[in-house]
Amino acid sequence: MPKISVRPTNQAIADALRLIADLLEIKGEVIYKILAYRKAADALTALGRDVRQVWQQGELTAIPGVGKAIAEKIDELLRTGELDFLNRLAEEVPLTLAEMLKIPGLGPKKVGLFWRELGITTIDELRAAAEAGRLRALPGMGAKSEARILRGIEALARRSGRIPLGVAWPFAQDLLIFLRALPGVQAAEAAGSLRRMRATVGDLDLLAAAADSAAVIRAFTSRPDVVEILGQGTTKASVEFANGLRAQLWVHPPERFGTALQYATGSKDHNVRLRELALRQGYSLSEQALKRLEDDTEILCSREEEVYRILGMSWIPPEMREDRGEIQAAREGKLPALIEVRHLRAELHCHSTWSDGRASIRQMAQAAIERGLQVLAITDHSQSLGIANGLTPERLRAQRAEIQSVQAELGDAILLLQGAEVEIKADGSLDYSEEVLAGLDVVVASLHTSLSQPREKITRRLLNAIRNPHVDIIGHPSGRLLPDREGADLDMEAVLQAAAESGVALEINAHPSRLDLEDIYARRAAEMGILLSINTDAHAPQDFDLAHFGVAVARRAWLEPSHVLNAWTPARIRAWLEKRARP
Repeated sequence: MPKISVRPTNQAIADALRLIADLLEIKGEVIYKILAYRKAADALTALGRDVRQVWQQGELTAIPGVGKAIAEKIDELLRTGELDFLNRLAEEVPLTLAEMLKIPGLGPKKVGLFWRELGITTIDELRAAAEAGRLRALPGMGAKSEARILRGIEALARRSGRIPLGVAWPFAQDLLIFLRALPGVQAAEAAGSLRRMRATVGDLDLLAAAADSAAVIRAFTSRPDVVEILGQGTTKASVEFANGLRAQLWVHPPERFGTALQYATGSKDHNVRLRELALRQGYSLSEQALKRLEDDTEILCSREEEVYRILGMSWIPPEMREDRGEIQAAREGKLPALIEVRHLRAELHCHSTWSDGRASIRQMAQAAIERGLQVLAITDHSQSLGIANGLTPERLRAQRAEIQSVQAELGDAILLLQGAEVEIKADGSLDYSEEVLAGLDVVVASLHTSLSQPREKITRRLLNAIRNPHVDIIGHPSGRLLPDREGADLDMEAVLQAAAESGVALEINAHPSRLDLEDIYARRAAEMGILLSINTDAHAPQDFDLAHFGVAVARRAWLEPSHVLNAWTPARIRAWLEKRARP
């Protein structure tokens, strides 16, 4: 059997350790060994340094979760590019079984069961067995389980391999800080789908403005966390970093930076539309310059605003550049005044240590005050979500007393509301009685479980919640988790119509693992007069800083502050809630 080679990067070594854990669990090894490898893998992924530097300094065991035995394996990987233990394990347990773990909802125990009982080693074999009804006779399986596996295989086929925005964005900011500090660099910006703040992105596209492009390229490719130079010239470089991310850098003369940034930001459809407009006005537009067709005279643009101004329109925010009518709106002076983070005055969906949060009510309130928020709703999970330590009605009453105590302590610094994130159960009912719901200041109803139900059934569940007079906000409507869990298969037109009729608000969940509601539905909601609410779903104080991701979704949806509930004044928010007061 061919040996498994492992590249000397943090991500590649972490992936190898996770592969060992998966193969051990499929094999049926004791759980503490499995968890040790996973813990070490997580530590390497989060390590802020190149693991080779730590290794060279003899400090591998100083990495949290890396004990002597795993440190020896990392040492072997870095010395030889292979690991004898992994090679021997792969001879016992087929590596193709690990590929099956990518199927949503399928874990190592089930994969091991299929392998031992039916000899299934590939996804294609699993699909054939499920379609033939061969899985349902196995322990813990049935016809519904088979159907879920087939749906999971279909979902896996739809995955793109793109990078979640929440992973790409912070690392890109670090790279931009590095580039802007280099001698001679006058500007540096992200481009592509990252600058347009799409939920997932491809490789990181970066642009810099500098007269000496070769010096900037050399500095970029010489960063200590660059593990491989994929391509390098005098004006462009492509590299891979220790964290597994790849980035491309283009360096342009400062006087051409505006056209270059406009071109590199895209989208493709937006750029095609803009070039067509330029041609009609007697120009050609490229990443290098605008050029008059009549005499080939170049018009250099150091700033993007100049490109749009010359073509007779306002500058278009990057999030809007998807060819959805933005060019016409810019030409007519009808671009919306998009919402910004500074407009947010309230957080209406957050958690504390009363359920699965990691900070007390007072700590969350203090963090909200420090960020300029004026209203904070504590919305811990309801009782049936046991995994999240959901609150019984009795605990909910006890929590009310603590909220009142913290409110008295903080005074007018912030308005605290008691709410709950109430589970929409599998049968469509809500997790609290009407009486309990009526006693809350704000009710956020959310889907967390049974997300694979057929479209008609899960849509009906959500419609039941929307039409409940106690519900104020529908949290993360589809329930998706990026990049691995697809959202529920909802009839979104029916959902939006019901929301418009009931007056309920729909949440744009700002957590980068959700970014749910999607921008296309958020825009449609606003057009239908539905109120949106941008919330971080904060489980710790630092999570409030994720608000900009939700604002980016709202900007892609063309939303203005008036469309967003928590951009309103505290008095207006309170009045809206009281108008929806519990019957």
